[in-house]
Amino acid sequence: MENSACCGLEGSGFMGRFILRRFLMLVPVLIGVSVVAFLIIQLAPGDPAQLMAGLDATQADVEMLREKFGLNRPLVVQYGMFVQGLFSGELMSLRYESPVMEVILPRLGHTLVLALSSIVLAVLIGVSAGVLSAVMRKTWVDYAATVLALFGISMPVFWWGLLLMLLFSVKLMWLPSGGTGTLAHLVLPSIVLGTASAGIIARMTRSSMLDVLRQDYITTATAKGLSARLVVGRHALRNALIPTVTVIGLQFGQLLAGAVLTETVFSLPGVGRLLVTSILARDFPVVQATLVIVAVFFVLVNLAVDVLYAVLDPRIRYHG
Repeated sequence: MENSACCGLEGSGFMGRFILRRFLMLVPVLIGVSVVAFLIIQLAPGDPAQLMAGLDATQADVEMLREKFGLNRPLVVQYGMFVQGLFSGELMSLRYESPVMEVILPRLGHTLVLALSSIVLAVLIGVSAGVLSAVMRKTWVDYAATVLALFGISMPVFWWGLLLMLLFSVKLMWLPSGGTGTLAHLVLPSIVLGTASAGIIARMTRSSMLDVLRQDYITTATAKGLSARLVVGRHALRNALIPTVTVIGLQFGQLLAGAVLTETVFSLPGVGRLLVTSILARDFPVVQATLVIVAVFFVLVNLAVDVLYAVLDPRIRYHG
């Protein structure tokens, strides 16, 4: 009993140090992301001061705007102003003339809700289809799941969204065609955004399950007389989910960054649409802050995936 307790404390200590290291690694990653985002945006053509002033503005008006937002200062100074403003909450949007966080955070909530609902739907469908496809290998269920997975991966988001909108909103009038406010507004966008992820998760789950089902301990468990449901659910699926969790984490990060088309088709006021409109308007602070925020979520998702590895497989230990 004492040995078990010591092992548990040692394992928790390893995990605690690992999580602490990953959080400390956030600092250089975010610095690198902020530098890259700042420099890339600076290379974009167009003058944001001229766009804000308008075509009929005089050169004095344009120079006044450059001075107001610091656009006439050296790049190093501008980067320092960007970082300071981002952490202090005083970074101003050139287009909206308000703090960038007041512009981004309301839209970030819509994108997070859409991404979470999409990944939950993708995991439920993808894992279930992958497990059934592996257990019933070379049957009509396997072939049907494979075809549907390839269909989901290959389907263009904008075309799939328009088809579902035409069927469920225009023809059947079961669901709203766009906007926000209720759970019904999330159904079609979640299906559209989660379809490709469901296909990828299904293929990965099938491949991983097939590898696990060939292992000797699965044969032993079956020979002992355990039911197929117990063998698959308790012994096979737990180990097969380890590579699948990696794919799920990557897909969730991509859903956050890649919801532009879905938000456009269904008129959702999310971060994706904000990022595109800010790029077109040369609203550099909003674009830079949005990229940094998305990078933070990517790193946090990767951290959560690493922690889930140890939950799924207690043999995994993270050493320094």
